[in-house]
Amino acid sequence: MTEPARRAPTGFPVTRRLTVVQLLPALESGGVERSTLEIAAALVAAGHRAIVVSAGGRLLPALAATGAEHVALDIGRKSPAVLRHVSALRRLLREAGADIVHARSRLPAWLGRMALASLPAASRPHWVTTVHGLNSPGRYSAVMASGERVVCVSATVREYVLRHYPRVDPWRLRVIPRGIDPAQFPRRPWPDPEARAALVREHPSLAGDGPLLLLPGRGTRLKGHADALRLLARLRADGFPQAKLWLPGAREASRGDYITELEAQAAALGIADAVLFTAPTARIAEAYAASDLVLQLSRKPEAFGRTVVEALAVGRPVLGWNHGGVGELLAGLQPRGAVAPFDAEALAATAADLLRVRPRMPETVPHTLQAMQRATLELYAELAG
Repeated sequence: MTEPARRAPTGFPVTRRLTVVQLLPALESGGVERSTLEIAAALVAAGHRAIVVSAGGRLLPALAATGAEHVALDIGRKSPAVLRHVSALRRLLREAGADIVHARSRLPAWLGRMALASLPAASRPHWVTTVHGLNSPGRYSAVMASGERVVCVSATVREYVLRHYPRVDPWRLRVIPRGIDPAQFPRRPWPDPEARAALVREHPSLAGDGPLLLLPGRGTRLKGHADALRLLARLRADGFPQAKLWLPGAREASRGDYITELEAQAAALGIADAVLFTAPTARIAEAYAASDLVLQLSRKPEAFGRTVVEALAVGRPVLGWNHGGVGELLAGLQPRGAVAPFDAEALAATAADLLRVRPRMPETVPHTLQAMQRATLELYAELAG
Protein backbone atom coordinates (compact mmCIF):
# COMPACT_ATOMS: atom_id res chain seq x y z
CA MET A 1 0.00 0.00 0.00
CA THR A 2 1.30 3.47 -0.86
CA GLU A 3 2.23 5.51 2.17
CA PRO A 4 0.43 8.82 2.63
CA ALA A 5 2.33 11.88 1.44
CA ARG A 6 4.37 13.51 4.15
CA ARG A 7 7.16 16.04 4.42
CA ALA A 8 10.64 15.27 5.67
CA PRO A 9 12.37 17.58 8.17
CA THR A 10 14.58 19.00 5.41
CA GLY A 11 11.60 20.04 3.31
CA PHE A 12 11.91 17.34 0.66
CA PRO A 13 8.48 15.94 -0.25
CA VAL A 14 7.92 12.20 0.22
CA THR A 15 5.09 10.34 -1.52
CA ARG A 16 6.28 6.76 -1.02
CA ARG A 17 9.47 5.20 0.23
CA LEU A 18 12.00 4.61 -2.54
CA THR A 19 15.12 2.48 -2.50
CA VAL A 20 17.92 4.15 -4.45
CA VAL A 21 21.23 2.40 -5.15
CA GLN A 22 24.20 4.58 -6.14
CA LEU A 23 27.22 3.04 -7.87
CA LEU A 24 30.75 4.46 -7.83
CA PRO A 25 34.31 3.08 -7.62
CA ALA A 26 35.27 4.13 -4.08
CA LEU A 27 34.64 6.59 -1.28
CA GLU A 28 37.99 8.34 -0.96
CA SER A 29 37.64 11.98 -2.02
CA GLY A 30 36.44 14.15 -4.88
CA GLY A 31 33.33 15.68 -6.38
CA VAL A 32 31.72 12.39 -7.38
CA GLU A 33 32.07 11.05 -3.85
CA ARG A 34 30.81 14.28 -2.31
CA SER A 35 27.72 14.31 -4.52
CA THR A 36 27.03 10.67 -3.65
CA LEU A 37 27.06 11.44 0.07
CA GLU A 38 24.94 14.56 -0.38
CA ILE A 39 22.22 12.68 -2.25
CA ALA A 40 22.36 9.77 0.21
CA ALA A 41 21.82 12.25 3.05
CA ALA A 42 18.87 13.87 1.25
CA LEU A 43 17.27 10.49 0.55
CA VAL A 44 17.49 9.38 4.18
CA ALA A 45 16.25 12.75 5.44
CA ALA A 46 13.24 12.41 3.16
CA GLY A 47 12.37 8.95 4.47
CA HIS A 48 13.85 6.91 1.63
CA ARG A 49 16.37 4.08 1.70
CA ALA A 50 19.82 4.95 0.35
CA ILE A 51 22.34 2.25 -0.59
CA VAL A 52 25.82 3.01 -1.90
CA VAL A 53 27.93 0.36 -3.63
CA SER A 54 31.69 0.95 -3.78
CA ALA A 55 35.05 -0.43 -2.70
CA GLY A 56 34.85 1.77 0.40
CA GLY A 57 37.39 4.32 1.56
CA ARG A 58 38.00 7.11 4.04
CA LEU A 59 34.53 8.63 3.54
CA LEU A 60 32.76 5.54 4.85
CA PRO A 61 32.20 7.08 8.33
CA ALA A 62 30.69 10.18 6.71
CA LEU A 63 28.36 7.99 4.66
CA ALA A 64 27.33 6.01 7.73
CA ALA A 65 26.57 9.27 9.53
CA THR A 66 23.92 10.06 6.91
CA GLY A 67 22.04 6.87 7.75
CA ALA A 68 22.73 5.34 4.35
CA GLU A 69 23.84 1.73 3.85
CA HIS A 70 27.07 0.64 2.19
CA VAL A 71 27.72 -2.54 0.24
CA ALA A 72 31.41 -3.25 -0.36
CA LEU A 73 32.10 -4.32 -3.94
CA ASP A 74 35.20 -3.30 -5.86
CA ILE A 75 33.23 -2.27 -8.96
CA GLY A 76 35.79 0.28 -10.11
CA ARG A 77 38.78 -2.02 -10.49
CA LYS A 78 39.85 -2.18 -14.13
CA SER A 79 40.36 -5.90 -14.44
CA PRO A 80 38.41 -8.71 -16.13
CA ALA A 81 37.85 -10.09 -12.64
CA VAL A 82 35.49 -7.20 -11.94
CA LEU A 83 32.80 -9.00 -13.96
CA ARG A 84 32.28 -11.37 -11.06
CA HIS A 85 30.48 -8.56 -9.25
CA VAL A 86 27.61 -8.49 -11.77
CA SER A 87 25.85 -11.40 -10.09
CA ALA A 88 26.30 -9.80 -6.66
CA LEU A 89 24.84 -6.55 -7.98
CA ARG A 90 21.89 -8.37 -9.51
CA ARG A 91 21.21 -10.15 -6.22
CA LEU A 92 21.45 -6.87 -4.28
CA LEU A 93 19.02 -5.07 -6.58
CA ARG A 94 16.53 -7.93 -6.41
CA GLU A 95 16.71 -8.46 -2.65
CA ALA A 96 16.68 -4.74 -1.81
CA GLY A 97 13.73 -4.09 -4.11
CA ALA A 98 15.60 -1.23 -5.75
CA ASP A 99 13.48 1.42 -7.46
CA ILE A 100 16.38 3.45 -8.89
CA VAL A 101 19.95 2.56 -9.80
CA HIS A 102 22.14 5.65 -10.19
CA ALA A 103 25.61 5.19 -11.71
CA ARG A 104 28.21 7.92 -11.29
CA SER A 105 31.26 6.44 -13.03
CA ARG A 106 31.92 4.47 -16.19
CA LEU A 107 33.00 1.00 -15.09
CA PRO A 108 30.39 0.79 -12.32
CA ALA A 109 27.85 1.93 -14.90
CA TRP A 110 28.76 -0.92 -17.26
CA LEU A 111 28.41 -3.44 -14.44
CA GLY A 112 25.13 -1.85 -13.38
CA ARG A 113 23.72 -2.13 -16.88
CA MET A 114 24.70 -5.80 -17.07
CA ALA A 115 23.01 -6.49 -13.76
CA LEU A 116 19.83 -4.68 -14.83
CA ALA A 117 19.70 -6.47 -18.17
CA SER A 118 19.59 -9.82 -16.39
CA LEU A 119 16.54 -8.89 -14.32
CA PRO A 120 12.95 -9.41 -15.52
CA ALA A 121 11.71 -6.27 -17.28
CA ALA A 122 8.66 -6.03 -15.03
CA SER A 123 10.78 -5.75 -11.89
CA ARG A 124 13.75 -3.89 -13.34
CA PRO A 125 14.75 -0.69 -11.48
CA HIS A 126 14.92 2.60 -13.32
CA TRP A 127 18.35 3.60 -14.62
CA VAL A 128 19.97 7.00 -13.95
CA THR A 129 23.47 8.17 -14.82
CA THR A 130 25.34 11.36 -13.96
CA VAL A 131 28.00 12.82 -16.25
CA HIS A 132 30.36 14.41 -13.73
CA GLY A 133 33.22 15.11 -16.14
CA LEU A 134 34.15 15.74 -19.75
CA ASN A 135 35.44 12.22 -20.36
CA SER A 136 37.11 11.23 -23.62
CA PRO A 137 34.26 10.38 -26.01
CA GLY A 138 33.90 6.81 -27.23
CA ARG A 139 32.09 3.55 -26.59
CA TYR A 140 33.45 3.18 -23.07
CA SER A 141 32.28 6.64 -22.00
CA ALA A 142 28.98 6.35 -23.90
CA VAL A 143 27.50 4.30 -21.05
CA MET A 144 27.21 7.53 -19.03
CA ALA A 145 24.69 8.80 -21.58
CA SER A 146 22.58 5.63 -21.41
CA GLY A 147 20.33 6.49 -18.49
CA GLU A 148 16.59 6.89 -18.70
CA ARG A 149 17.56 10.23 -17.22
CA VAL A 150 21.09 11.58 -17.65
CA VAL A 151 22.08 14.16 -15.07
CA CYS A 152 24.48 16.78 -16.42
CA VAL A 153 26.28 18.85 -13.77
CA SER A 154 26.30 21.93 -16.02
CA ALA A 155 25.02 23.19 -19.35
CA THR A 156 28.59 22.69 -20.58
CA VAL A 157 28.26 18.96 -19.89
CA ARG A 158 24.87 18.81 -21.61
CA GLU A 159 26.30 20.40 -24.75
CA TYR A 160 29.26 18.02 -24.60
CA VAL A 161 26.99 14.97 -24.41
CA LEU A 162 24.83 16.14 -27.30
CA ARG A 163 27.88 16.94 -29.42
CA HIS A 164 29.57 13.58 -28.94
CA TYR A 165 26.47 11.36 -28.62
CA PRO A 166 23.98 12.87 -31.07
CA ARG A 167 21.66 9.86 -30.88
CA VAL A 168 20.82 10.65 -27.26
CA ASP A 169 17.33 12.08 -26.87
CA PRO A 170 17.88 15.63 -25.48
CA TRP A 171 14.76 15.23 -23.36
CA ARG A 172 16.52 12.61 -21.24
CA LEU A 173 19.24 15.10 -20.29
CA ARG A 174 18.65 17.06 -17.09
CA VAL A 175 20.98 19.84 -15.99
CA ILE A 176 21.36 19.73 -12.20
CA PRO A 177 24.36 21.86 -11.20
CA ARG A 178 26.40 20.86 -8.21
CA GLY A 179 25.73 23.03 -5.20
CA ILE A 180 27.31 24.31 -2.03
CA ASP A 181 25.92 24.67 1.46
CA PRO A 182 25.63 28.45 2.01
CA ALA A 183 26.10 27.90 5.74
CA GLN A 184 29.60 26.59 5.06
CA PHE A 185 30.49 29.52 2.79
CA PRO A 186 28.91 32.59 4.42
CA ARG A 187 29.48 36.07 3.01
CA ARG A 188 32.48 37.71 4.67
CA PRO A 189 33.59 41.36 4.74
CA TRP A 190 36.21 42.43 2.22
CA PRO A 191 38.90 42.92 3.34
CA ASP A 192 38.59 40.56 6.28
CA PRO A 193 41.40 41.47 8.74
CA GLU A 194 40.43 38.66 11.10
CA ALA A 195 40.71 35.97 8.42
CA ARG A 196 43.99 37.42 7.12
CA ALA A 197 45.48 37.56 10.62
CA ALA A 198 44.52 33.94 11.29
CA LEU A 199 46.12 32.90 8.00
CA VAL A 200 49.36 34.75 8.78
CA ARG A 201 49.57 33.10 12.19
CA GLU A 202 49.52 29.74 10.43
CA HIS A 203 51.65 30.80 7.45
CA PRO A 204 53.87 33.79 8.44
CA SER A 205 55.37 34.03 4.95
CA LEU A 206 52.01 35.38 3.71
CA ALA A 207 52.21 38.46 5.94
CA GLY A 208 52.17 41.84 4.26
CA ASP A 209 49.96 44.66 3.06
CA GLY A 210 49.71 43.59 -0.55
CA PRO A 211 46.88 41.62 -2.17
CA LEU A 212 46.74 37.86 -1.71
CA LEU A 213 45.97 35.64 -4.68
CA LEU A 214 44.61 32.16 -4.01
CA LEU A 215 44.66 29.13 -6.31
CA PRO A 216 43.27 26.03 -4.59
CA GLY A 217 43.84 22.78 -6.45
CA ARG A 218 45.69 19.48 -6.39
CA GLY A 219 49.27 19.13 -7.57
CA THR A 220 48.86 18.62 -11.30
CA ARG A 221 49.79 20.72 -14.32
CA LEU A 222 46.13 20.76 -15.36
CA LYS A 223 45.36 23.17 -12.50
CA GLY A 224 47.45 25.95 -14.06
CA HIS A 225 49.95 26.57 -11.26
CA ALA A 226 52.58 27.75 -13.75
CA ASP A 227 50.13 30.30 -15.17
CA ALA A 228 49.51 31.61 -11.67
CA LEU A 229 53.25 32.02 -11.03
CA ARG A 230 53.70 34.01 -14.22
CA LEU A 231 50.69 36.13 -13.32
CA LEU A 232 52.12 36.94 -9.91
CA ALA A 233 55.46 37.95 -11.40
CA ARG A 234 53.69 40.25 -13.83
CA LEU A 235 51.56 41.87 -11.10
CA ARG A 236 54.54 42.44 -8.80
CA ALA A 237 56.37 44.14 -11.66
CA ASP A 238 53.40 46.27 -12.71
CA GLY A 239 51.81 48.01 -9.76
CA PHE A 240 51.44 45.36 -7.05
CA PRO A 241 54.97 44.81 -5.67
CA GLN A 242 53.66 43.31 -2.41
CA ALA A 243 51.28 40.79 -4.01
CA LYS A 244 51.56 37.18 -2.81
CA LEU A 245 50.22 33.84 -3.97
CA TRP A 246 49.02 30.84 -1.95
CA LEU A 247 48.47 27.47 -3.62
CA PRO A 248 46.81 25.10 -1.11
CA GLY A 249 46.60 21.55 -2.40
CA ALA A 250 49.58 21.84 -4.73
CA ARG A 251 51.93 20.08 -2.31
CA GLU A 252 51.25 16.34 -2.33
CA ALA A 253 53.44 13.55 -1.04
CA SER A 254 53.43 11.79 -4.40
CA ARG A 255 54.17 14.94 -6.40
CA GLY A 256 57.53 16.03 -5.01
CA ASP A 257 59.14 16.44 -8.43
CA TYR A 258 56.32 18.70 -9.55
CA ILE A 259 56.72 21.00 -6.55
CA THR A 260 60.47 21.15 -7.11
CA GLU A 261 59.79 22.23 -10.68
CA LEU A 262 57.35 24.93 -9.58
CA GLU A 263 59.74 26.20 -6.91
CA ALA A 264 62.48 26.47 -9.53
CA GLN A 265 60.12 28.41 -11.79
CA ALA A 266 59.22 30.77 -8.95
CA ALA A 267 62.91 31.37 -8.23
CA ALA A 268 63.61 32.07 -11.90
CA LEU A 269 60.77 34.60 -11.93
CA GLY A 270 62.12 36.29 -8.81
CA ILE A 271 59.02 35.57 -6.72
CA ALA A 272 60.17 32.64 -4.56
CA ASP A 273 59.60 34.60 -1.35
CA ALA A 274 56.08 35.61 -2.43
CA VAL A 275 54.69 32.12 -3.12
CA LEU A 276 53.54 29.42 -0.72
CA PHE A 277 52.83 25.83 -1.76
CA THR A 278 50.97 23.81 0.89
CA ALA A 279 48.90 20.69 1.34
CA PRO A 280 45.12 21.11 1.02
CA THR A 281 43.49 23.21 3.72
CA ALA A 282 40.48 21.97 5.65
CA ARG A 283 39.40 25.60 6.14
CA ILE A 284 38.85 26.61 2.54
CA ALA A 285 36.09 29.12 3.35
CA GLU A 286 38.50 31.01 5.62
CA ALA A 287 41.12 30.84 2.87
CA TYR A 288 38.73 32.57 0.48
CA ALA A 289 37.93 35.19 3.12
CA ALA A 290 41.62 35.96 3.65
CA SER A 291 42.28 36.42 -0.07
CA ASP A 292 41.64 39.27 -2.49
CA LEU A 293 41.43 37.34 -5.75
CA VAL A 294 40.71 33.66 -6.37
CA LEU A 295 42.19 32.00 -9.45
CA GLN A 296 40.65 29.16 -11.46
CA LEU A 297 43.17 28.48 -14.23
CA SER A 298 42.60 24.83 -15.13
CA ARG A 299 44.24 24.14 -18.45
CA LYS A 300 41.60 21.55 -19.31
CA PRO A 301 37.94 22.65 -19.36
CA GLU A 302 36.16 21.49 -16.23
CA ALA A 303 32.65 20.14 -16.05
CA PHE A 304 31.54 22.53 -13.34
CA GLY A 305 34.04 24.62 -11.36
CA ARG A 306 33.03 24.44 -7.72
CA THR A 307 35.78 26.89 -6.69
CA VAL A 308 33.97 29.66 -8.56
CA VAL A 309 30.73 29.15 -6.63
CA GLU A 310 32.45 28.81 -3.26
CA ALA A 311 34.57 31.94 -3.67
CA LEU A 312 31.69 34.09 -4.94
CA ALA A 313 29.50 32.92 -2.08
CA VAL A 314 32.13 34.17 0.39
CA GLY A 315 32.29 37.43 -1.56
CA ARG A 316 35.61 37.18 -3.39
CA PRO A 317 36.11 37.84 -7.10
CA VAL A 318 37.26 35.00 -9.33
CA LEU A 319 39.60 35.18 -12.31
CA GLY A 320 39.51 32.23 -14.68
CA TRP A 321 39.86 30.98 -18.20
CA ASN A 322 36.66 31.34 -20.17
CA HIS A 323 36.09 27.70 -21.05
CA GLY A 324 34.12 24.75 -19.73
CA GLY A 325 32.04 24.98 -16.60
CA VAL A 326 34.22 27.76 -15.18
CA GLY A 327 33.49 30.00 -18.13
CA GLU A 328 29.80 29.13 -17.88
CA LEU A 329 29.64 30.08 -14.20
CA LEU A 330 31.60 33.29 -14.64
CA ALA A 331 29.39 34.34 -17.56
CA GLY A 332 26.34 34.04 -15.35
CA LEU A 333 27.71 35.29 -12.04
CA GLN A 334 30.79 37.51 -12.61
CA PRO A 335 31.51 38.16 -16.30
CA ARG A 336 34.44 40.51 -15.61
CA GLY A 337 36.47 37.57 -14.33
CA ALA A 338 36.40 35.54 -17.56
CA VAL A 339 39.52 35.67 -19.76
CA ALA A 340 40.15 34.09 -23.15
CA PRO A 341 41.96 30.78 -22.50
CA PHE A 342 45.73 31.07 -22.13
CA ASP A 343 45.91 34.80 -22.99
CA ALA A 344 48.56 35.81 -20.44
CA GLU A 345 48.36 39.51 -21.33
CA ALA A 346 44.60 39.63 -20.82
CA LEU A 347 44.94 37.61 -17.62
CA ALA A 348 47.35 40.12 -16.08
CA ALA A 349 45.30 43.11 -17.20
CA THR A 350 42.07 41.64 -15.83
CA ALA A 351 43.73 40.70 -12.54
CA ALA A 352 45.00 44.26 -12.09
CA ASP A 353 41.56 45.62 -12.92
CA LEU A 354 39.83 43.36 -10.39
CA LEU A 355 42.34 44.31 -7.69
CA ARG A 356 42.11 48.06 -8.34
CA VAL A 357 38.35 48.32 -8.86
CA ARG A 358 36.62 45.70 -6.82
CA PRO A 359 33.73 44.22 -8.80
CA ARG A 360 30.24 44.02 -7.45
CA MET A 361 29.64 40.56 -6.08
CA PRO A 362 26.37 38.71 -6.76
CA GLU A 363 23.97 39.08 -3.86
CA THR A 364 23.26 35.36 -3.83
CA VAL A 365 24.71 32.33 -5.56
CA PRO A 366 21.91 30.08 -6.89
CA HIS A 367 23.95 26.88 -6.95
CA THR A 368 23.04 25.60 -3.51
CA LEU A 369 23.29 22.13 -2.05
CA GLN A 370 19.58 22.04 -1.21
CA ALA A 371 18.63 23.00 -4.79
CA MET A 372 20.80 20.15 -6.12
CA GLN A 373 19.34 17.67 -3.65
CA ARG A 374 15.75 18.70 -4.33
CA ALA A 375 16.15 18.52 -8.11
CA THR A 376 17.71 15.06 -7.89
CA LEU A 377 14.99 13.69 -5.62
CA GLU A 378 12.35 15.16 -7.92
CA LEU A 379 14.01 13.34 -10.82
CA TYR A 380 13.84 10.07 -8.89
CA ALA A 381 10.17 10.69 -8.07
CA GLU A 382 9.44 11.44 -11.73
CA LEU A 383 10.89 8.09 -12.81
CA ALA A 384 9.31 6.10 -10.01
CA GLY A 385 5.90 7.61 -10.66
